[in-house]
Amino acid sequence: MTIGSNLRAHELGSKVAYEIYIRSFNDSNGDGVGDLPGITARLDYLADLGVDYLWITPFFVSPLKDGGYDVADYCNIDPVFGTMEDFEELVREADKRGIGLMLDMVFNHTSDQHEWFQKALAGDPKYQAYFLLQDGDPSKPPTNWDSKFGGNAWQWSPEMGKWYLHLYDVSQPDLDWRNPEVREELAGVLRFWREKGVKGFRFDVVNNISKPETFEDDFEGDGRRFYTDGEHVDEYLRELVARGGIDDLMTVGEMSSTTIEHCIEYTKPENHELAMAFSFHHFRVDNVNGNRWAKAKANVPMLRDTFAGWQERMTEAGGWNAVFWTCHDQPRPATRFGDDSTPELLNRSAKMLPVCTFLMRGTPYIYQGEELGMTNPGFTSIDQYRDVESINYYHIMQDVEGKSEKEAFDIIAYKSRDNGRTPVQWDDSENAGFSTGEPWIGVGNNYSWLNAAAEVDDPNSVFTFYKNLIALRKAEEVIQAGDVKFLESPAPQVIAYERTLDDTRVVVQCNFSGEEQPALALEGGEILVSNYEEPGNGSVLRPWEGTALVWR
Repeated sequence: MTIGSNLRAHELGSKVAYEIYIRSFNDSNGDGVGDLPGITARLDYLADLGVDYLWITPFFVSPLKDGGYDVADYCNIDPVFGTMEDFEELVREADKRGIGLMLDMVFNHTSDQHEWFQKALAGDPKYQAYFLLQDGDPSKPPTNWDSKFGGNAWQWSPEMGKWYLHLYDVSQPDLDWRNPEVREELAGVLRFWREKGVKGFRFDVVNNISKPETFEDDFEGDGRRFYTDGEHVDEYLRELVARGGIDDLMTVGEMSSTTIEHCIEYTKPENHELAMAFSFHHFRVDNVNGNRWAKAKANVPMLRDTFAGWQERMTEAGGWNAVFWTCHDQPRPATRFGDDSTPELLNRSAKMLPVCTFLMRGTPYIYQGEELGMTNPGFTSIDQYRDVESINYYHIMQDVEGKSEKEAFDIIAYKSRDNGRTPVQWDDSENAGFSTGEPWIGVGNNYSWLNAAAEVDDPNSVFTFYKNLIALRKAEEVIQAGDVKFLESPAPQVIAYERTLDDTRVVVQCNFSGEEQPALALEGGEILVSNYEEPGNGSVLRPWEGTALVWR
């Protein structure tokens, strides 16, 4: 039985996943870095919240130049995160609580410290064929493609006398999926972890794995049109799933710069590729002229149209969405889409956000600390950041774009990936209860009052609101499996949609502003959920109000 074919709407729609960025979740040994025993120690907290799966970011052997997404050994655990025995204990304890583990597979590239690349550097032709290498002039890259982390996407290797492609950091050479030996190696990695009891996999930037047969300059963009959703990606995914033996597991692909049409194909159950897809189009709503590295308020009408397109078209064609506000690569949604200027406004807006997405069609994902309403940390210096991409762009914005130091820092403080990577705020003790040692990155400046210990037993907390939303989703078939249709917004700052299943109808309305906004004219219906304790008058949505009415 495959999750794609037989468990689709009711099973996938009733599940909730929780992302753990392991370095920042919980440190058990005081070295300042989160680890596997740290996760095990917090399983009761996660079970109380009600989640079904834990997506854990890479904990494999790595030089950690990109937070573990530069893998040097796919089948061994980096000592900083624990041991294989620690992982096996985590699997056992999670199973006892009905929680499955999803591992993060970085199969587009490896670390340059991986044995395969080291053998390639040493001249072994077998392993040189594992990577995308090109001959040429050391002073002229094979193409003008850009790396996602800045600069050209090709690096000259004097050891090999060849260029190698790195779509991401220079320390992350891209694998050549055209080579069947590479594909079999990676399928073997999946089999290894499945035998360890893993219940699912998340695939990093997996729609970039199919590169063209020949490389050419891109005079229209940065090169991505030549490799995004490439010609053989569906074929490669079907083969990986079949040979890896994972068609019955929970799988999700991170789809970079993708399209709805491609994600329909990736997630249609009859294609036997992936159960669901992450798309990042809603992160574009606060870009400026397509530039991510800018500081701007979210364009709510654009956000509404983005959600509507993905929800309605994926549903009509039989695809399946992963529904989420953020991940380890994005700033905190309470800061980005809500209002964290006061504790009261933070509480209100941090509850409105999950009302908007948790009642959509798809499988919801929570990023660690989101259930507490964690915010961007309030760092004051670039020295407090660790992310290679952010530091690179801090300098690019000044050296290339002519921004002042303050302008560049303000953008980093708003958009950096590290804003979402600060330690989970467990309590008000030193280092927010994350570690007895100095954390690898600093904690947020509001941990003394915004923390799990203060929220778990508070009926008005963001945590309790998330817990109740998860329980609601598991109880309501219309939310798990109903159709979805977006409604004409009564105001630009309002997003509204309906879910229907048989004779049940749910209408969701969310106000993305600190001002009252007109509401849809609705009669009857009972309040299914609201982030306000007292009912409204029905004619207006109050500041940051998220509400749903149900007719049965």
